[in-house]
Amino acid sequence: MALSPFARFFGVLLGTAAALAAAASRPPNLVFILADDLGWSDTTFDRPNAFYETPNIQRLAQRGLRFTQAYAANPLCSPTRASIQTGLYPARIGLTAPVAHTPQVILEKGHVKQAAPTAHVLVAQSVTRLDTSYPTLAKTLRAQGYRTGHFGKWHLGPEPYSPLQQGFEVDFPHWPGPGPAGSYVAPWKFPAALAVASTPGEHIEDRLATEAIKFMTAHQDEPFYLNYWAFSVHAPYDAKKDLVEKYRAKAAQLPPGAGQRNPVYGAMVQSLDENVGRLLDALDALKLTERTIIVFFSDNGGVHWVAGTEEASAAWNVAGIPITSNAPLRGGKATTYEGGTREPCVVVWPGLTKPAAVTDTIIQSTDFFPTFAELLGLPVPATHRFDGRSFAPALRGAPHDRGPTFVHFPHNTPASGGLASTWVRVGDWKLIRFFSLNADLSDVFELYNLKDDLGETKNLAAQHPAKVAELNALITNFLRDTAAVVPPRNPAFNPNASPPAAAKTKAKSKKKAAEKSDPTLD
Repeated sequence: MALSPFARFFGVLLGTAAALAAAASRPPNLVFILADDLGWSDTTFDRPNAFYETPNIQRLAQRGLRFTQAYAANPLCSPTRASIQTGLYPARIGLTAPVAHTPQVILEKGHVKQAAPTAHVLVAQSVTRLDTSYPTLAKTLRAQGYRTGHFGKWHLGPEPYSPLQQGFEVDFPHWPGPGPAGSYVAPWKFPAALAVASTPGEHIEDRLATEAIKFMTAHQDEPFYLNYWAFSVHAPYDAKKDLVEKYRAKAAQLPPGAGQRNPVYGAMVQSLDENVGRLLDALDALKLTERTIIVFFSDNGGVHWVAGTEEASAAWNVAGIPITSNAPLRGGKATTYEGGTREPCVVVWPGLTKPAAVTDTIIQSTDFFPTFAELLGLPVPATHRFDGRSFAPALRGAPHDRGPTFVHFPHNTPASGGLASTWVRVGDWKLIRFFSLNADLSDVFELYNLKDDLGETKNLAAQHPAKVAELNALITNFLRDTAAVVPPRNPAFNPNASPPAAAKTKAKSKKKAAEKSDPTLD
């Protein structure tokens, strides 16, 4: 029987109402953009940058809330990535160095059994895979009906520890390495089995964004969680030739001693920024912007030393030029100073965050999962006790105090100057405990007031022994609670020992190749 015009009209109204109700009840999408090795000072968030250009990252900041005191849980990448997915401290997991691409599968915490007489401690032997027994953000969202896709760098283990075993339905390019295979610009060197086709001159970030946009388009009518975990701006240091020449011309206008003047790195930052823009444009075109949470973060600080292989330096004529500078922060990647763990961070949460807002609230990478769990109503097993704390109040514009914040880094990294240590921050005070660093193998303490001394130039430990004792007690409790691997004193340590003469003559060339040869810097 044919329906009357009124009945057809009424049916359309009912269908429209049902569609609107379904749309209103649908949970928001989540897009998590994670840069690799992008330093706190490598964007145009705080002030115009004389060298780097990041208009799309700045555009993202204009849409949401920028955190000026956001910390990674570790000054190297894999541990921070694990903390994002689990909400746990790397010290608790035991994954404290980026060694998840190495062949050996290690799932138990420990430390090396011996070291040279010049070493003060026996550093940690990091876990090399993120154990699949942990509840992850991806598993939790997928169980709630989200479509899940990971695009880019993972570095938490190959199969059976890849994104496909950790809650993601899609993983591109399904590559476990610390950087893109071979280079950023095609032809790449991914294994043939991965079937990652390319066109000559194609940039890996362009390809990742293309695949991510395909995923968003395919699931535009469903809630989705998309990781765009860029390979940029990690080694190997190469980029599009035209962009390198653009930044070479810009560098020529800067003083010779400028910390940010590496044209290859400048080009790499621009390629990252361009593809952040493509993701934002795609969300706009799909009319998903108002129903999508976006996070922008970096896994650790920028590389502040002269790095890269001699071949790359020769190819681009950048030998002797530092990769970047984290000034006014001290140090950078693989150090426990501010430059190693303070990161650029923006959260856009439609209906919650205000546009172009800025906060000095302290947050850490361990806090993302518990924040999403609270605000999205995600069920988390009672046995999974987060180390992180939800910063939902800060997103609403209210005061938020996460309490003591810790970073544990039980490794030595000669290229960066990083030493085995743990730090705690409470309010404006930060205490770093360097393990067994004195000649008698006692610990060394550095105390800073970051409000007055952002660059950590004045060690106040001698002037404030009570504050040192107070904060050191917090570190001791933290290490005990997380069952952290505290590097024991090296029984073979000899304060009078020195490297063999042959080693001394090779020290300079070894330092140049440190990032390539030291797996803790991958």
